[in-house]
Amino acid sequence: MEIVSPAFDERQYIPDKYTCEGEDINPPLFFIGVPKEAESLALIVDDPDSVTSQGGWTHWLIWNIKPSVEKIEENSLPNGAVQGKTDFGFNHWGGPCPPKGITHHYRFMLFALKDLIHLPEGADKMSLTEALNDLVLDQAELVGLYARKS
Repeated sequence: MEIVSPAFDERQYIPDKYTCEGEDINPPLFFIGVPKEAESLALIVDDPDSVTSQGGWTHWLIWNIKPSVEKIEENSLPNGAVQGKTDFGFNHWGGPCPPKGITHHYRFMLFALKDLIHLPEGADKMSLTEALNDLVLDQAELVGLYARKS
């Protein structure tokens, strides 16, 4: 399974458009080779260079994405998907915004799951990570970089 973006390549810089210095909208993402037996998908986007109690600043949490979904368009959410609470305190995308001049890594982690996840909207990363236990069939990761200019 793979996760890719037409907006940036693996370990390349994420365009400003998707960050706090731009429109702060989610980038487009494509899912390739999702296992046929998957019942749902989950996506965690975090910044492991920012240390928090949950192991990295959470930028986006989505679960119960239909396994037939092959892409997430920019500035959108797949129908029926549920969003969790980010470390910004809201239930939607929060783009990269590291301290000025410091390059951070942003992990887009896709999980193919055996079942739906039974969590309410607004659940946090720790709850989602615990819910993933024993459900993961496959996973993929895309890493983007970003450094603030101002």
